[in-house]
Amino acid sequence: MYKIIGADDKEYGPVSEEKIREWLKESRVNSQTRIQSEGSTGWKPLGEFTEFKDMLAGGAAPPPVLPSGAPVPSQLSALAIASLVLGILGWVTLGLTALIGLVLGIIALVRISRSGGALRGKGLALAGTIVSGVFVLMLPILAALLLPALAQAKARAQSIVCMTNMKQLALGGILYAGDNKDQLPSGANWCDAIGKYVPNPKVFQCPSGDANQRCHYAFNARLSGVDTKTLKNPSRTVLMFETDGGWNLSGGPELTLSRPRHRNVIGMVFADGHSEITTQSRLRNVRWDP
Repeated sequence: MYKIIGADDKEYGPVSEEKIREWLKESRVNSQTRIQSEGSTGWKPLGEFTEFKDMLAGGAAPPPVLPSGAPVPSQLSALAIASLVLGILGWVTLGLTALIGLVLGIIALVRISRSGGALRGKGLALAGTIVSGVFVLMLPILAALLLPALAQAKARAQSIVCMTNMKQLALGGILYAGDNKDQLPSGANWCDAIGKYVPNPKVFQCPSGDANQRCHYAFNARLSGVDTKTLKNPSRTVLMFETDGGWNLSGGPELTLSRPRHRNVIGMVFADGHSEITTQSRLRNVRWDP
C-alpha cells in the first residue's frame, strides 16, 4: 500500500499499487509525484520506485492532475520574475542586485524543469539569469572605472579639510595677537599658545597625515613674536604651512613637504588669514620675511 502527495499538496491514500498504475495511465500522477510506501517514513518521487519503472520508461512526465481528475493550473514562478527584476535593477545598483538575480534565476530554472508543468516562466527565468549574469561579469569593469573616481573624490575632500584646518589655525594666531599687543606667538611654542583659540585638537592634524603625530603644520619662524602691524604685505606673507609633522615646529621653506599629501600641491595660510595651495616651484613667489 502507498500514500501520495497530490499536485495540490494534499495527502491521499493508502492506495494499492494497482490504483497508482491506474492513475499513471490516466495521467493523474507522474514520475515527480511524491509517494510513500507502507512502513516507511520518507517521501520519494514516484519515478524512484522500481515497481513503476515499466510505466514511466521512455516518455516525458505527463502534466500533473489532481487525484479528482481535474488538471492543475500552472503558476508563474515568482523566482523567475524576481530574477528578471533584480537583473534589470543592476543598471541602478551598479550590478549589486544582479548577484541575487543570478542565483534566483538558476533556482527558478531548476524548479520549473522539475515541476512537471506546475510552474511556468522559464523564459523569464532565463532572461533574468542572462541579464544578471551580464552585470556580474561587468562588476570588475565597473569597479575599475569607479574606484579611481572615488579615490580622487576622497583626496579632494581631505585637501578641503586640511585647508579649513589651516584657516582655523591662522585665525587662532590672529586672535592670539589681538590679546597680546598685536604680537604673533613665538615659533617655539605656537601650538601651545593658540591652543585655547582652536575649537578642536584635530584641527592641528591633516586627514592625510600620520595619525600618530599631533600636528602636521609648521609656523613661519621669521614671524615669531612679530607685531602684525609691521607686516609689509600680510596677504603674501606665509604664516603657517604643511610639513611632515611635529608639535610646535617652526622654520622656513626647508620644512615644506618634500612629498605633497594632496595631488602634488602644498597648503599654506597667510598672515591675513587666507589660505592657498601651491606647488614646490611657486614657493619662491611667496614672502617669508615680515
